[in-house]
Amino acid sequence: MQPTFILVHGAFANSFSFAPLQAELGLLGHRSVAVDLPGHGFGATYTRAYQAPQDLEGLAAAPGAIKGVTLADNAAHLIGVLERAKENGPVILVSHSRGGITATAAANARPDLIDRIVYVSAWCPVDLDVNDYYAEPEMASVDAASLALAMAGNPAELGLLRVNFRTADPAALAAFKAAFLADGTDEEFLTFLNTFQPDENLDVGTSADRAQAATWGRIPKTYVRLADDASIPLAAQDRLIREGDALTPDNPYDVRTVAGSHLKWLVDPAPAARVLADVAALTAAGAERP
Repeated sequence: MQPTFILVHGAFANSFSFAPLQAELGLLGHRSVAVDLPGHGFGATYTRAYQAPQDLEGLAAAPGAIKGVTLADNAAHLIGVLERAKENGPVILVSHSRGGITATAAANARPDLIDRIVYVSAWCPVDLDVNDYYAEPEMASVDAASLALAMAGNPAELGLLRVNFRTADPAALAAFKAAFLADGTDEEFLTFLNTFQPDENLDVGTSADRAQAATWGRIPKTYVRLADDASIPLAAQDRLIREGDALTPDNPYDVRTVAGSHLKWLVDPAPAARVLADVAALTAAGAERP
């Protein structure tokens, strides 16, 4: 039976950014569903203060719908999607960036719903909690403070993380481009930036949400490395792969590599779509084995 790709976005993103990739997958004969996690997509908050001319004081204080959303909420929502998709055949769960945390939590809880899990430069914590990786040598080149250049409000007071992606501050824009799409044109970068939403939830889980060998470890898995990623550098991606392989040595990652930055695979999705199509064939072959 034809598998269904379930696509899970990263921080400040939504299902909209997957549209070009879904078009490429469709042209290759594959069906896909892009998920909006709670508080994302049409569930996001865009206040009048965010519109031009911006009211920065109002933006810093306005409430957001994503306040109080937890990793458990995200995982429960994703599991609901996986349950529906599984009724129609095999499921390949694909996550990007911070979406990997939700994908891992869902895989820990319901491995029976997933025929293969694919991480595209995505977080799959094994040895450490996600935030702790930022203190490790593999993340030393990451400018973790770049989002602070356009941060709006106090996360502790708002109960969420808010970034003004519509800023005109040249320093902030340069930092964003370097982090997310250094290999894209200025036009591509600004277009993608305008698909981001300002709010993200604060909960990235605890040690209990790291990959678990008994459940997550049963699922065939692929890691797609993004060779020029500045947000999750290649060294950090490789560390996550090594940790996952050490956790389940009898079920190691199938590793692929795609050229480009953190977002280039979504701006120019044909190479990644071909990789995913190959992964689908690999998954089908595994399902056909006695």
